[in-house]
Amino acid sequence: MQLIEERLRSLMLRSLAGDASSYHCFLDELATHLRSFLRKRLAGLSEDAEDLVQEVLLAIHNQRHTYDVRLPLTAWVHAIARYKLIDLLRRRSRCDLLNDPLDEDEELFAASENEAFEARFDLAKLLRQLPDRHRLPIQYVKIEGASLADTAARTGMSVSAVKVGIHRGLKALAAKMGSSG
Repeated sequence: MQLIEERLRSLMLRSLAGDASSYHCFLDELATHLRSFLRKRLAGLSEDAEDLVQEVLLAIHNQRHTYDVRLPLTAWVHAIARYKLIDLLRRRSRCDLLNDPLDEDEELFAASENEAFEARFDLAKLLRQLPDRHRLPIQYVKIEGASLADTAARTGMSVSAVKVGIHRGLKALAAKMGSSG
């Protein structure tokens, strides 16, 4: 484990200094490490492991500027991974409570691989239409999973303004989606 920490930390520090090739190596090696870390914790849900790996990598990419170089990198990474894992388990439990399992013909409901990409693209397109005071709080809190306090600090807004921005932004997105449908 110490060897992994040293290797990943070294690559992260070089990437933070602007070395793009180190950053690509960091992401590749981190993805391998995360797969192992998350598969152990997703017993019975292995189909979700790769999606969660990608979600964690995206969160790390978006939050890399918050890494404190004085602290172990893997502790920071594992904290992000645990938060994303908890979010996944919460989403799944809510979804499982709301839906009866289907016993037959699951292929009928299989989504194409492009649907998830198209949905992310559509969401990004809608978010770009919002002013920063609405878009950034939604991006940071609802998409990246940051806390209200962290979002307030990142945006220079108060926690109350972040809450209002999320509320008004989601309301505006709902209106935009209602008018386009």
